[in-house]
Amino acid sequence: MTDTERPRTRLETLVDEYLVLAAQGGSRAAFNHLVLRHHRRFVAHAWRLLGQREAAEDAAQAAWIEILRGLGSLREAATFRAWAYRIVSRQVAKRIGSIVTERAGLADLASITIEASEPDALPSPGLSRALASLPPGQRAALALHYHEGLSLAEVAVALEIPIGTVKTRLHHARLQLKSALEGHEP
Repeated sequence: MTDTERPRTRLETLVDEYLVLAAQGGSRAAFNHLVLRHHRRFVAHAWRLLGQREAAEDAAQAAWIEILRGLGSLREAATFRAWAYRIVSRQVAKRIGSIVTERAGLADLASITIEASEPDALPSPGLSRALASLPPGQRAALALHYHEGLSLAEVAVALEIPIGTVKTRLHHARLQLKSALEGHEP
């Protein structure tokens, strides 16, 4: 089990809260520590959604710029993680929009696949194909909830959707994955 798959401890949450408050107070070192703590996870999240390492790095970098600019307006330091994932998800959505535009059609969006060469990658090609076949909203909900360990409420905040929609997306995604992995069409 990697550290992104286990639940966050209260200490980890408190450290993030402290770093956010210090960064809001002007501490560059605190912001740098936030980057060190979360950058790899943000890139991994973007990569799972985009399937392209370079595009994921670009999305995460753009997200950090937006996070730095908006950190002062974050009212609850404890919500940093979900707030930041929402920003990363928005950057990914922008990249997906660019990919769709460049490829001149939504049909090409289905060709985006998740590669399995990274250490945090999916365990089997069959599962990678099944995940890649999910609609982007379901894939994002699965990645945030199961891989990043966000609660349902945090996923709702990160994706800017109601918690009921998160539950529905997770339910339909699990059904579709089960069907695909058993060799049936959904």
